Amino acid sequence: MEITVCRAADVALLDRYIGTAGAVSFHARRFAEQEAGRSTYLVAWLDGRPVGHLEMRWGGCADPGVRAACPGCPEIGALGVWPDELRSRGIGTALVHAAEELARERGLSVVGVGVGEDNPRAAALYARLGYRPLLGYIGRWSYEDTDGVTHEYADPCTFLTKELPPPR
Repeated sequence: MEITVCRAADVALLDRYIGTAGAVSFHARRFAEQEAGRSTYLVAWLDGRPVGHLEMRWGGCADPGVRAACPGCPEIGALGVWPDELRSRGIGTALVHAAEELARERGLSVVGVGVGEDNPRAAALYARLGYRPLLGYIGRWSYEDTDGVTHEYADPCTFLTKELPPPR
């Protein structure tokens, strides 16, 4: 397995193999955020095919309560591994470690991640990797479907943080 920073040419492959919902590609939106300098979009590859992704959001969580409790903390988001049969094989763990290394390279000492209360599998992964609960919040997100209808969501989440060891 190889993990790389997303390139423009990768977006079409991500759409093809991992798919996207909405009128605008999920992957294209993440790549645009990276191009604007607001994030780094990592892609996991296996045998030349994308099998996972993670977005490291350098501006942190959008929730004001989280930002106040952990100022300057970048947020891991959009972690996913596909197809399902590749889950629990270390791909998500490798993506998280790669994101943590990027944070260390920037001189950051803490990383955070929001996890939905309805996602115990993800919460268990983050706990195993050393992330600890900081506070609860409502995660808000939306997307526009192919008919132009915007769907908005508000999910109960817990923000987890991890203190990073110094760079190697």
